[in-house]
Amino acid sequence: MFDVVIEGGRVMDGTGAPGYLADVGIKAGRITAVGALRGQAARQRVSALGLVVAPGFVDAHTHDDHALLSPPGAPHGMTPKLTQGVTSVITGNCGISLAPLVTDAAPPPLDVLGTGGFKFNSFAAYLTALEAAQPAVNAACLVGHSTLRIKHMAALDRAANPIETAAMQADLAAALSAGAYGLSTGVYYPPARSATQQELIEVGQPLTAVSARGAVLTMHIRDEGDAIDDAMREAFAVGKTLKVPLVLSHHKLVGTANHGRSAHTLGLLEEAARHQSVCIDCYPYTASSTMLFAPRVNQCSEVLITWSSAEPGVAGRSLFELAKERGQSPESVATSLLPAGAIYFAMAESDVSRILAHPLTMIGSDGLAHDARPHPRLWGSFARVLGHYARDRKLFALEAAIHKMTQLPAQRFGLRGRGVIAPGMHADLVLFDPATITDSATFAEPEQAASGIAAVYVNGVLAVSEGQLTGARAGQVLRRGKLPTLTF
Repeated sequence: MFDVVIEGGRVMDGTGAPGYLADVGIKAGRITAVGALRGQAARQRVSALGLVVAPGFVDAHTHDDHALLSPPGAPHGMTPKLTQGVTSVITGNCGISLAPLVTDAAPPPLDVLGTGGFKFNSFAAYLTALEAAQPAVNAACLVGHSTLRIKHMAALDRAANPIETAAMQADLAAALSAGAYGLSTGVYYPPARSATQQELIEVGQPLTAVSARGAVLTMHIRDEGDAIDDAMREAFAVGKTLKVPLVLSHHKLVGTANHGRSAHTLGLLEEAARHQSVCIDCYPYTASSTMLFAPRVNQCSEVLITWSSAEPGVAGRSLFELAKERGQSPESVATSLLPAGAIYFAMAESDVSRILAHPLTMIGSDGLAHDARPHPRLWGSFARVLGHYARDRKLFALEAAIHKMTQLPAQRFGLRGRGVIAPGMHADLVLFDPATITDSATFAEPEQAASGIAAVYVNGVLAVSEGQLTGARAGQVLRRGKLPTLTF
């Protein structure tokens, strides 16, 4: 007997193949049958007439390390992800992970993970705490290179010395043995800006030791503007030397002078992909969001403040308007607001569309759950791809869009048993109306749930019904595999 049979939906199975009408049977958290199941015994039957039935979406780029520990309905919990169909998240990106680090004062950009959460001296302790918290979605966790630097280096304005490198190697090896999915780097940011290419290779050596078992390297590259070519080549070199699959994070071109250059950078990606395993992730917006950098504001047509410790009341305000009101330069006002976060309008729609459409592109929200006024990508990325880009603009077929957020990231990160609707797979499923699915979040009102999501199942348990959370906490902490202890 099935626990649940989802009847009559159009199954888009995650592979990119054309959708087809079928029923989906679930038992004990797994998909056990796909086909004509009318008349077969089931404890519950759910009509999916007029709906698409897709694998649960995998958010390939998140900063949900701390949010996963929160109750699903909490202000900084997983509501933004569940309500747009996300059932699995990749955390620890951009060199920023919650563990292994103990500190009460995490420097930017680690503060994008919120405050008070840096209390895990080992990655194993963090994963254990995450399991005890019973997360609302599945979590695959990366170790942040910047986190390792902050833990082991007395000064961050230089490359690591051999003793510091060895300490970072040991922590990475221990994390991989505990089940971490790989290493992330963020040499764009101050804590790791002085790290050399050689440091990244040396710290990443434990990845090579387990590369056959699927460890991954994700990189927020050193520059996404004028020097992007050199930054991409550095990333390719690190990944190739370590012999590990590489993901370039949130690929984009910033600054007016670089608009249109995505045709060139995607060519560099394609050339590298002929010789190594490499792909990219992307969010469907022309504005980015991260810590507030005064030197960056002159690249932008607009800058919105997402939070400020110095002046909490300016969250949501335009930096340029504040500068005009105060008779100061935008750079001066930005400096006075630090530490702070911002949304930067500095990309071209043509580049975003071209990058989204590329076959090596996965969807990642890069949402920041702890910002007072977050970028709408936190709540809207996946619905925006399905509604605005696939249905309305016809940038790609709906099946192709679903592939970018299901099988493709599941394969690239090695999420076994997820990302495809087929017998034996985990029952992570999304039911949505292809005619109405829409991202409701805007820059003015960013915390708005997507519309058109009828139901979300996490490991066979109903987590969202008609856009409302059920309160279920059926997520799993995904571990890359049971490994022998690595010594470095």
